[in-house]
Amino acid sequence: MLAARSAKFIQSFAKSAWCRIPAAPGFLPRLVGDARARALAMLADPITAEPAESWGLIWRAVDDDQLKAEAEKLTAHLASQPTQGLALIKQAFAQSATNSLDAQLDLERDLQRKAGATPDYAEGVNAFIAKRPPKFTGRPK
Repeated sequence: MLAARSAKFIQSFAKSAWCRIPAAPGFLPRLVGDARARALAMLADPITAEPAESWGLIWRAVDDDQLKAEAEKLTAHLASQPTQGLALIKQAFAQSATNSLDAQLDLERDLQRKAGATPDYAEGVNAFIAKRPPKFTGRPK
């Protein structure tokens, strides 16, 4: 996720008397550490984009006037990549927080088999061998 430097992030549940660990049980403490997660949840103080970036809450903070251009550049880059492969990567990440190492390795083996059956995989290998940029289509089969 990109954010403008002027952006502010707040976990406001404490201000409305909700008992909630932000974003999903256990997610925030794993991301920013227990002390920061507790402070964010219990104090409901906003943080700006730069600490959010350094804590791993966002990928990158950019100047406000550059946000749209950076978002468009990122979108164009992702659209030119092997979208089926990216979807499988997202699936692996989504399950990694709760999987054991063995379960994660099994999942990644299975996902790699799926990726290897896509036209984009063949294109990526052929482009690498030919020393040319790949031309991915995003087709599943």
